[in-house]
Amino acid sequence: MKLGLDIGLLITSVLLVVLVLLHRGKGGGLSSLFGGGVQSSLSGSSVVERNLDRMTIFVGIIWVILIVGYGFYLKVH
Repeated sequence: MKLGLDIGLLITSVLLVVLVLLHRGKGGGLSSLFGGGVQSSLSGSSVVERNLDRMTIFVGIIWVILIVGYGFYLKVH
């Protein structure tokens, strides 16, 4: 159980760092390399940025769940 939580935390932590770095800042970011520079005419952000936002939120939620699970594991053992 502990090994699974450790591996899950490691993977989600690295993935969160990568996803945050892919977001576009004020002057453009790494996401523009993957088509983030093309703006949608209906909204202010591109499809790539919106999908990147969704993926970041999803991985962040998984990370928080793993942290809480790890806390419960430490409290029991």
